[in-house]
Amino acid sequence: MPTPDNRHQAIICIAGPTASGKSASVLAIAQRWPIEIINVDSATIYKGMDIGTAKPSKAEQAQTPQHLLDIRDPAQTYSAAEFTRDAARLIIAIQARGRIPVLAGGTMMYYKALREGLNELPAACTQIRQELDDFAHQHGWPALHAELAKVDPVTAARLAPNDSQRVQRAMEIYRISGKPMSAFLEQPAEKAGEFPYRTISLEPENRLDLHARIALRFDQMLEKGFVQEVKQLKQRPDLHADLPSIRCVGYRQIWTHLNGEYDLPAAREKAIAATRQLAKRQITWLRAQPDRARIDCMANNVVEQVIDAIAPDMDAALQSISQK
Repeated sequence: MPTPDNRHQAIICIAGPTASGKSASVLAIAQRWPIEIINVDSATIYKGMDIGTAKPSKAEQAQTPQHLLDIRDPAQTYSAAEFTRDAARLIIAIQARGRIPVLAGGTMMYYKALREGLNELPAACTQIRQELDDFAHQHGWPALHAELAKVDPVTAARLAPNDSQRVQRAMEIYRISGKPMSAFLEQPAEKAGEFPYRTISLEPENRLDLHARIALRFDQMLEKGFVQEVKQLKQRPDLHADLPSIRCVGYRQIWTHLNGEYDLPAAREKAIAATRQLAKRQITWLRAQPDRARIDCMANNVVEQVIDAIAPDMDAALQSISQK
């Protein structure tokens, strides 16, 4: 839990859809206040996945401490529960060092888990997960979804048949515990820590403008060698298309292209379309947050607006630090 001096300090969250300019705002904040960044991103956690995740460059990482980057191999998994524990621990440690934690990223599931808590679920089982993978490879994910509907119709009803990651997890929970996932979710959620949050949401006034930026950014990734990055991952025998890392937007489409299923122009179009769909889901989640301060991410003075919006909270945190 936070120390008495820090427990009322608002934790600033710079959130927004992909390509909304979160990184530029955070680096500008770092030039004004002694911050450390806690990345809220389920893709930049992976080592060797730099271009397609728009991971901060080494120069940007050198400007201010950044946490939860490169903490997992692409063959590994990382859960929302692990994120909440790591983020809560980092918030306390950063404050103890006399610095200000800032959360930044676009994985809304992580924000939700940190703020609202999580239900305690059985730990993952590698053997059962592999058995489910084998079943899905042989029969397809919709067939596994049909099996889930037999044992946990409530969960199956809210999951798409091809939502492989969530269908697998729900079946895994049932296989481990003998109880449906929906029964666990009925229990009160547990939080990793009690912190006040202030969300600055970078959202487009006109979504088509963001769509154009998404396309431009993906083309820039291709120019930087994104295809070669995925090729290097594909050479590893322990990586496959059903891993969370390879299911990341962009990686999935280039991986499939390298399998020969479609050419690079088609992969580009599919990746851009998938990224736009991701942005739509992110914006939908953000608009449901009643306490967010919305800033048009396409405005010419985004950074200045972000600085002005958070200045009272950041100055209060800085004053608290100076009084210790």
